[in-house]
Parts: sequence; structure tokens; C-alpha cells
Amino acid sequence: MGKSESIVLFGPPGAGKGTQSGLISQITGKPQVSTGDMLREAVASQTEVGVKANDYMEKGLLVPDKIIIDLIRMRLLREDAKSGLLFDGFPRTLAQAVELDGLTNVTMVLSLVVPDEDIVNRITGRRTDPHTGEIYHVVHRPAPDPIKPRLVHRSDDTEDTVRNRLKSFHDQTSPLAEYYSERGVLVPIDGSGSMEDVSKLVKQSLINNFRG
Repeated sequence: MGKSESIVLFGPPGAGKGTQSGLISQITGKPQVSTGDMLREAVASQTEVGVKANDYMEKGLLVPDKIIIDLIRMRLLREDAKSGLLFDGFPRTLAQAVELDGLTNVTMVLSLVVPDEDIVNRITGRRTDPHTGEIYHVVHRPAPDPIKPRLVHRSDDTEDTVRNRLKSFHDQTSPLAEYYSERGVLVPIDGSGSMEDVSKLVKQSLINNFRG
């Protein structure tokens, strides 16, 4: 039996991966997974890998690639992952991409491309309602007047923090884009439009490129 066939979705913070991953999963039938979700589940379940991961997390250290890969290997053994998974924000480095290739065939990589200035404007303008968790934007989605006084501007949504995160993203993913482009599976998508416009582009890309 051959390896499963999976999809990778990546893009800078604030590019709308969460929204589009739900759409991709719905269209392809591949369960969406993120390493953060898998780590939290493994820690909560107190699996052997989860206990190891928790040792690093409690010390504020990055969880080593070997543990992440072990989590993915186990996730791919589940019944719903027989035809592969949709990886949201993984791999982040070339080494992780090579390891992932040993577990599943990555047949499509959707890359949401958004200019840095757009990302900065999107994130720095976000405001959260602490009562409901609802997220608003000072320009694109203003909150109703009655709740504006209680909105919170998250401390990590400042311009300096966002630009640092973007630099880290570009440093890590530039080699990844080249790696997947050379294999002919990279599909760049203009993520600068509205959520609806980007969803249309994602759907069209799946129609044109998705091979099951």
C-alpha cells in the first residue's frame, strides 16, 4: 500500500489560513491538522509523546522536530487520515519538509501570498471583545458602538511584533517555497483580497490542481 497524499497550506500570520483551511478540508475531505492542536491533544491524553512534549513546553522550549514528526506519524495512522491530511502551517522549515516526505506524499502546497504592509494593517487593527471572543477590525470590521469601550488590543498585535513574526516567517519559508516549487506542487494564491475572493481562488486552485 502506497503512502497517503496530503496537502500543505502555508502563509504569513494574518493571511487567513484558518478560514481557508476549513474550506480546503471540506472540499477535499482531508482532516485539517496543526502541530499546536496535535501537541495539546497529546499532552491532554498523557501519551508517551505528549509527556515528552510537555517537558519542553513547560520549560518554554521549542518542541524538537522528532517529537512533532512522531505526532504526525501517529495521526496518519487514524482511520480518517487514510487519504492524507491537510497540514496548516507545517512544515515550517526545510528539515521538517524532508521528514514529512518520509511519512506522506505532499501533492499540493497552497501558499497564501499577502504583502507585508497588508498583514501589518490587518493585525495591528484587530480588536477583541473579551466577553465573546469575537474579533473586529478598526477599518474592515468596526465593532458596534455599545461594545467599543470594552474591546482589547492584544499586546502581540503591535507593529514591531508583527514585523518580527513576518521576518521569521520569510526566513523560514523562502527555502520551503523553492523546495516545493522545484517539485512542481507549489500553488501561489493571492491572499490580499476579501475573504470571499480568496476563497474563490482557493476553490479554483483545488479544481485545477487537486489530484485526490
